[in-house]
Amino acid sequence: MFTGIIEEMGTLRSVQRGAHSAQLSIGASVVLEDLKIGDSVAVNGVCLTVTRLDGGSFTADVMHETLNRSALGALLPGSPVNLERAMAANGRFGGHIVSGHIDGTGTITAVERDDNAVWYTVSAAAALLRYVVEKGSITIDGISLTVAGVEADRFSVSVIPHTAAVTILGRKHPGDTVNLETDIIGKYVEKLLHPAEPEARPSGISLEFLAENGF
Repeated sequence: MFTGIIEEMGTLRSVQRGAHSAQLSIGASVVLEDLKIGDSVAVNGVCLTVTRLDGGSFTADVMHETLNRSALGALLPGSPVNLERAMAANGRFGGHIVSGHIDGTGTITAVERDDNAVWYTVSAAAALLRYVVEKGSITIDGISLTVAGVEADRFSVSVIPHTAAVTILGRKHPGDTVNLETDIIGKYVEKLLHPAEPEARPSGISLEFLAENGF
C-alpha cells in the first residue's frame, strides 16, 4: 500500500526484455536506505517487488500483465522515474490510498501555466473516467493528485511548483503517456452496489405439485 507522495526521482539504468516480460534496474538513493529483497516499491505508480540490491540501485521484474496495463514498457535507459516505498504503519498518510495496481494509461493533451500552478489535462478511456470525480483523488505516475475537473473523455489536475519539480510530471509534455490508478474506494463501492446475480435455484414447485395440493 502506498500514499502517492513521491520520495524521490530515480533513474532507469538498464532494461532486460524477455518475450513478454522485462527486468528493470533502477538507480536511487533515498528509497535504498532500508530497502530489502522482497520489499515493494512503486515505480511510476506501479507496485514492483525488489529482487536484487546492487550498490546504488535495485532490480525488479515486470510481468506480462503489468506491461500491458502500464507505460513501463516504453521506458528507456536514462528515463527518470517516480519512486515511493510501501507505506510505513507509523508514518503520516499525506496522500490517499494507493494500491500500486495500475488501472490503465492516459495521454496528456495539454499543459498550461496558471500563475504559480501548472494545469495538466489527461485523456482516458470511459472505463477509467467513470471512477474519476471532481475534487476526488487520482494517481498519475504514482503521484496522488486532486481532480480539478472532469469531462466526457478527459480530466484535469492543477499541480503546485513543488510537485512538478520533485516528480517526473514536471518533465511531461502533450502526447506523453502516463499511468493511472483511480480511487480504490469507488471501485469497491460499485462492486458492493452491484453484486453478481445469485445462481438460479429450482423452486421445487411444479404443475404436479400444485395439482396434488389442490391448485
